Amino acid sequence: MENILLTINIILAAVLVFLVLIQKSEGGALGIGVSQENFMFSRSTGNFLTKATAIVATLFIICSLGLTILSRGEITPTSSVLDTVEQKKSEDTPEIPKNNN
Repeated sequence: MENILLTINIILAAVLVFLVLIQKSEGGALGIGVSQENFMFSRSTGNFLTKATAIVATLFIICSLGLTILSRGEITPTSSVLDTVEQKKSEDTPEIPKNNN
């Protein structure tokens, strides 16, 4: 199940990058020379790409959350790092002799 979700996640990421890259820039400097006719026809395409990007981004986030939830179940809780440090500390420290004679 995890492999299937991982494959879907990678495909969604690639599609999301592609959708973002093919969208028309709305910045002022990069849109120089666009006629009004092209602007009118590209508006419907822009709406479609915007909606498609939002849908793919939502699916990507849901898939990523699903992967996180699945992988969290495989992690077994272990003891604290501080507990292991204290164990090593007690094993490594030499004992003080009881008689100083």
